[in-house]
Amino acid sequence: MTTESIEADAATGRVREMLEQHGIRPTSQRMKLAQILLTAPRHMTAEQILAVLRESDGRVSKATVYNTLNLFVAQGLAREIHADPKRCVYDSTMAPHHHFQNLDTGEMVDIRPEDLSFARLPELPAGTEIESVDVVIRVRRKA
Repeated sequence: MTTESIEADAATGRVREMLEQHGIRPTSQRMKLAQILLTAPRHMTAEQILAVLRESDGRVSKATVYNTLNLFVAQGLAREIHADPKRCVYDSTMAPHHHFQNLDTGEMVDIRPEDLSFARLPELPAGTEIESVDVVIRVRRKA
């Protein structure tokens, strides 16, 4: 067995364990999608994930990708970032953080929470509390 195959087996085992710890049955398609999105900090759309999956296994359906992503979000493995009305990005980093969104390229870049501060927040509606604050700063190349 080569070093590469040992490392691949270990990575597959970590992904399987991650899914099982979150109550997700590790089917082959869920495992493949998790290996793409969840093994490193990533920001990807469902279409980008679908394209990667189809390169290696052309039989995956768009519905399977969306259903699996929705499951990952519901079980706390990924976050949805609604970057704009037309596009949702799935983020593999669950720790609180913010984002730069490059409007020219679509790329999302993490911003550490300690790199952003607020002087104050607006008064909350009666009977509510803050669950989280997600900031997306949209940038583009200077003209």
